Amino acid sequence: MASKSSAEYYSNFKEMSTIRAIAETMMNDHKVRKVTLAEAYEMAKQQPGVTETDMPIYPKFARMHGMPEGAKVLNDCHGNIIGRTAKARRFYHRLPSDQKNKIEGDFREAIWQMQHYDLIKAEAVLGMDKNLMLKATFITTTTDVVNLYNWLLNFAPYESVQAEYEASPKLPIQDIILIAFNEWTCNDPFYNNVGAPQLALVDEKHNVIVNLGMRYFGERKKGTLTLAWTSGIRIGMAACHGGIKEIDFSTCKDSAKHKLGKRSIAFYGLSGTGKSSHTNNADNAGTLPEGFSKVVLHDDAFQIDLANKICRVWEPTLFDKTDSRDLKHPDWKYCLALMNHAIIDYEGKRWPIGLDVRNSNGRALLDRDLLGAHVNTCAFPKALVWLMKDTVLPPVIRITNKYLAIAMGAALMTQRNRAENVTEDELKKLVFEPFANPFRVYELYRDVEAFLAVADNGADFYCFNSRGYWKESDEKLEAIPLTTSLTMQTAILTDQLEWEAWDMLPGAMIPTSASIEKILPGYYEKYHPQKRSNMADYINLLKDRFAQRIDFLKGSDVKEKPETLEQLVNALQIKA
Repeated sequence: MASKSSAEYYSNFKEMSTIRAIAETMMNDHKVRKVTLAEAYEMAKQQPGVTETDMPIYPKFARMHGMPEGAKVLNDCHGNIIGRTAKARRFYHRLPSDQKNKIEGDFREAIWQMQHYDLIKAEAVLGMDKNLMLKATFITTTTDVVNLYNWLLNFAPYESVQAEYEASPKLPIQDIILIAFNEWTCNDPFYNNVGAPQLALVDEKHNVIVNLGMRYFGERKKGTLTLAWTSGIRIGMAACHGGIKEIDFSTCKDSAKHKLGKRSIAFYGLSGTGKSSHTNNADNAGTLPEGFSKVVLHDDAFQIDLANKICRVWEPTLFDKTDSRDLKHPDWKYCLALMNHAIIDYEGKRWPIGLDVRNSNGRALLDRDLLGAHVNTCAFPKALVWLMKDTVLPPVIRITNKYLAIAMGAALMTQRNRAENVTEDELKKLVFEPFANPFRVYELYRDVEAFLAVADNGADFYCFNSRGYWKESDEKLEAIPLTTSLTMQTAILTDQLEWEAWDMLPGAMIPTSASIEKILPGYYEKYHPQKRSNMADYINLLKDRFAQRIDFLKGSDVKEKPETLEQLVNALQIKA
């Protein structure tokens, strides 16, 4: 399905927001020149801050998109800002009317400034499946062409999927418009200022993102993707900032496994919790049965289509941190573009160093072929896993109460650490990122309702603790190796585990001794909740962590759905 132009979408143009009207006018300015991926590549090579390396762009991608013979990876260094800036965000529809009026005027002024520069635009399609495709247009200055080029690499250049897109039935969603202007000047303290003003303006109801005074590519990519996720929510799907893979057991050497068929499992977690490790691992540390086959949908972003019980992917690429990839890492084979990397003379060639040598948050755009076999749609998830570094949780729990399952996702947490130079009291406070999605721009209750529908459609829910489990204190923990978690993932997919109630948290279950000891000998004794030392302290911390979850949900917009909130809160009660 395809999105609609403004002319197609608005039967009454008075319903169009002022922000979209300004963006639409800019998009249709006759002086804005449309460029292709190949043109953007040639222009980007000349942009200040951009280095042409001697690393070839992944050849399969280059051939597919008609790039010049011998095209090389470009490295773009952004300056002082090397990550996304949350403080720069302004959500248009949350502003009071006087601030809306102000920001509309300031946007018009920014556009007037922008029109004194040479302007370009490009078109892309978000969504790799013909039943979920959105058209997007990116307008910017020629001085920002490398971001336009990387944006085309990240999504699908319109020309590459034009026939498929135009044959798709229409969705009740507007095309996306992205406008960026790095040279914006404004001295107003209303805006975030780091030596120059910054604005990331979001109009999610009318599918417009504006980046003013912001060079970092991640603002363009995640801003565009945010509107895609939100569009999916608007048509009744669940937005997923997570990874998902599908295992086919019908090809296993052991014919007894064939009855399992195909099973998808999804992982949601914040940075460092193991989302990519669980999604991308080749064979779950050797625990998957011989002869299985695996496909990955994506390790970062997808949508669950509830009506058709299927998952659909938005992007053909990965936007990965490269702090663990050294000079000779095999992943460079799949590289399309780099951001904020050191470049060295290596054997007479310009070559990138990963490892965050130049600065933190070095990034690469990588072709999805890095994941091995991949698909654009996969089965509705058999299992969804919340990955949390919460020391009061056993290594794995199965959640049979759907309200507890969704409450744990809606109050998905992380913690401060001592490296952040905060007080001991601050260290005790949880930081919540619902459903591990910092890019949600709509009400939380919409995600809650969407994931309740996922539960109603038959998905099972689990929590994996990826930090360590209380042994003697919140500091002295039983380690939970990744291999243990990967083994449990396989056990879940293959129905090897039996479950018993965790009496401290009604609606949650832990593996039985008989079933887990066959798989991980010694697990039951090491990780059983009743085996914690300093039990009174453990229970106090357990109660405190869940009380913080309750307080967070009570303070969120889920209170606009009081019956749902009550069910979530009641499910989070510790009985100990």
